[in-house]
Amino acid sequence: MYILLRKYTKVRSVADAARRAKSGIGQILRESHGFRSYYVLDGGEGVGVAVMIFEDRESANAANEKVLEFVQASLFDLNLGEPEIIAGEVLVNIESDA
Repeated sequence: MYILLRKYTKVRSVADAARRAKSGIGQILRESHGFRSYYVLDGGEGVGVAVMIFEDRESANAANEKVLEFVQASLFDLNLGEPEIIAGEVLVNIESDA
């Protein structure tokens, strides 16, 4: 498994950005090879983090390029800026027994 995080630090409204991105990014990711899951979190004080989980690095990188293009084209008015990107192979995975 491979996880890619995009951290934006000057978001006017993380909730608005997430709402507006949901359908567009959702469509891109659902069509992406190796896609597992996607999460957005509001870190407070204008910090928004998007988490993408894929089966492998190549799939994550390919999807991330498409997602960044969507963000730049469709969410430009939110002035998100360039994200800090953190990515890597999953070393430990613990899931609930429930």
